[in-house]
Amino acid sequence: NDRQNPLVWQPARPQLLLPVVTGQPRRLFRGRESRERVENHYKKTEREEKFYLSYGMAFLSSNKHFIGGMVGTSIVLSPKAMKFSSRSVVRFLLVFSIFFIPNELLIVQAFTGTYGINYGRIADNIPSPDKVATLLRAAKIKNVRIYDADHSVLNAFSGTGLELEIGLPNGYLKNMSANADHALSWVKENVEAFLPETRIRGIAIGNEVLGGGDQGLWGDLLGAAKNIYNATKELQLTDLIQISTAHSQAVFDHSYPPSSCIFRENIVQYMKPLLEFFSQIGSPFCLNAYPFLAYMGNTDEIDINYALFQSNQGIYDQKTDLHYDNMLDAQIDAAYAALEVAGFKEMEVIVTETGWASNGDQNEAAATVNNARTYNYNLRKRLAKRKGTPMRPKMVLKAYVFAVFNEDLKPGPASERNFGLFKPDGSISYDIGFAGLKSSSAASSLLSLKDIQTRGWSGSYSLVLLTACASILLLFL
Repeated sequence: NDRQNPLVWQPARPQLLLPVVTGQPRRLFRGRESRERVENHYKKTEREEKFYLSYGMAFLSSNKHFIGGMVGTSIVLSPKAMKFSSRSVVRFLLVFSIFFIPNELLIVQAFTGTYGINYGRIADNIPSPDKVATLLRAAKIKNVRIYDADHSVLNAFSGTGLELEIGLPNGYLKNMSANADHALSWVKENVEAFLPETRIRGIAIGNEVLGGGDQGLWGDLLGAAKNIYNATKELQLTDLIQISTAHSQAVFDHSYPPSSCIFRENIVQYMKPLLEFFSQIGSPFCLNAYPFLAYMGNTDEIDINYALFQSNQGIYDQKTDLHYDNMLDAQIDAAYAALEVAGFKEMEVIVTETGWASNGDQNEAAATVNNARTYNYNLRKRLAKRKGTPMRPKMVLKAYVFAVFNEDLKPGPASERNFGLFKPDGSISYDIGFAGLKSSSAASSLLSLKDIQTRGWSGSYSLVLLTACASILLLFL
């Protein structure tokens, strides 16, 4: 009861909240209101304690509690607890908030940071989804893409804080395009039913449909995207869920130099209406970009160092007067060039797949552990810089690496089965800078990760106790 508990912090969207301690019903001023109004309010009644806290509170969840370091709907201090001075209260709360409010509670984004990973499961030797969730949290990889909406994965990721993009498989496109009711049912069963505990942030409609071998699906892509979007709209999920589709390099023509790139003639009639729709709903252009594949297709003319982010002469685009020192930037700017020609200059490009195989067939000599380590390590460094490409320097590059594990059941050349960053036991395949994870040791296995997590919680509780004691001591300084 607010009348019985004068100081109440309510969870809110990020904004400045000024709680007022009085013996009267709670009054709460928004930060956009002037400080003079707050001070005038205090002067009206001498019985009121002069206290205000100009500190932004941004709690995310309305169904969890933040007590002793946990997320919460409210923190309530009774009048009996308010025996110390206002200055002491402010000091205590500032110390408390600095140590106990997790950073991820302060900002909500569809794509947190710049780095994500694809979690493919065409394999018979990989861990269960709950162990994968533990692994990804230990590796501090927050953004995850899957290629379906498997309920075992959605359940396993519940409550983990991982941001998930699910997929509508290509085989569903005809049905979803032709039947809006089926699209609504699919969203209800595979998205709405798991929110908000599972943080589903996007739905990928098919994968590499345009330019793919099944041309019968090309005309179904837009209809499926519209029906899935309309389903999220009917369920009031459009503010949470982003609709997109990922394209391969097969949709482009004349991609070298980057500024000359356009969409293929037989693709344009399908691509432009799709881009128009995505532009209207604020979706990005999603690109699967593989310097590995481009290099393998032209090893005589492409410097492998250019593909691996290593030192090289790079290429020069005379039309734009831009220099490229790595192939990934060039591939992304080729997409930007094609979008501009098509009339969508402002659309963002996000890399939904990129990576390098660590093993391959005899004719795939570049698929080595050393090259895979080099590419993926340098990719992480590139993304950590939080910068754009030469053509779009202010558009921060975001990318999902491919993939979590090798997938031993995938068809095609051997390289297709060897893109994994992690081994089935949870250890890393090669070191690209994941803090706290080892390349090969029992301590870095998935089973041990649970122990690591438990020790982390124990350490957190110890930190809570120590900091609380320190905060209490500060009250009397």
